[in-house]
Amino acid sequence: MFDLLVVGDANPDVILSGAPRRPAYGQREELVDTGVLTVGGSGAIMACGAARLGLRTAFVGRVGDDEAGRFMLTSLEARGVDVSACVVDPALPTALTVVLVDGGGAAHREAGKEPTGAGLDRAILTAPGCLPFLSGTDVPRTLLASARHVHAASFFLQPRLAADLPSLFSAARSHGATTSLDTNDDPEGRWEGLAEVLAVTDVLLPNEAEVLAITGAGGTPSGPSPHGSPAGSPVEEAARELAARGVLPVVKLGRDGVLAWTDAGAVHAPAMEVDPVDTVGAGDSLDAGFVAARLRGLPLDAALRIAAACGSLSTRAAGGTSAQATWDEAVSAASVPSP
Repeated sequence: MFDLLVVGDANPDVILSGAPRRPAYGQREELVDTGVLTVGGSGAIMACGAARLGLRTAFVGRVGDDEAGRFMLTSLEARGVDVSACVVDPALPTALTVVLVDGGGAAHREAGKEPTGAGLDRAILTAPGCLPFLSGTDVPRTLLASARHVHAASFFLQPRLAADLPSLFSAARSHGATTSLDTNDDPEGRWEGLAEVLAVTDVLLPNEAEVLAITGAGGTPSGPSPHGSPAGSPVEEAARELAARGVLPVVKLGRDGVLAWTDAGAVHAPAMEVDPVDTVGAGDSLDAGFVAARLRGLPLDAALRIAAACGSLSTRAAGGTSAQATWDEAVSAASVPSP
């Protein structure tokens, strides 16, 4: 029934662009450039991106019986995502995230405060609500058996799901599905408990900082060499280590594109040249592009180009879903023949 089943987090994002680096306390009111209320949560954004790319997509998450939860379910449905298996928690509120984006507002650029396309660093504040209570038992087994690919997001924000994910992925594989995982950040900074799930994960989709933390490689991220891959960098070495464990690492490099490691070595695809308005959710849109391309049978190098294009194009507007690419847009931007 479905090309893709996404299991993970769903919460509204309140995104304030052009925010001060240190908000003033003492009940002072400060003005920012823009504010947006939109779909948030790595899993939810990825599901929306996949549906936009034409995949038949289902999403399983947990929301509260409140206005925020109803906003999320309605927004996902409006973007073509099946949410019939989502759990509405009667006791706990929907998770809520506030994103403070520094340097990304048009007013800042016009005032000469920030060069166009620069900055875009952000602080993320999340009230978890019912998020930690999503578990593997919330995923109907008939739905799991009907998906060609199963993706999970925000491993460290959902401890019950994290504990159940190895068996969930194993069951998906037993039905012939492939699997992928985007851990996102670990707020506690411990990065523990991944070994068992990585053994049943086909594709791991970290960013530079995450791949270093997952492997304990240390060092600092560095961009690619003039020929593409960051040869000999800590990021490349971390990707090599993950590949040796049997998982395909697809590492998001931000404005430097995306890197995968195979038996033949590094494969790199550059990002598109864009003037980003907002980078929130760009990595999740990249995830969607990669999975969509692989499910359509594209080889790895083409799938990476599609993924990089999807991540880049998603930054054209505020919020994680407003500017997500269609399949035709992604194929054209990546200069990849459509299968």
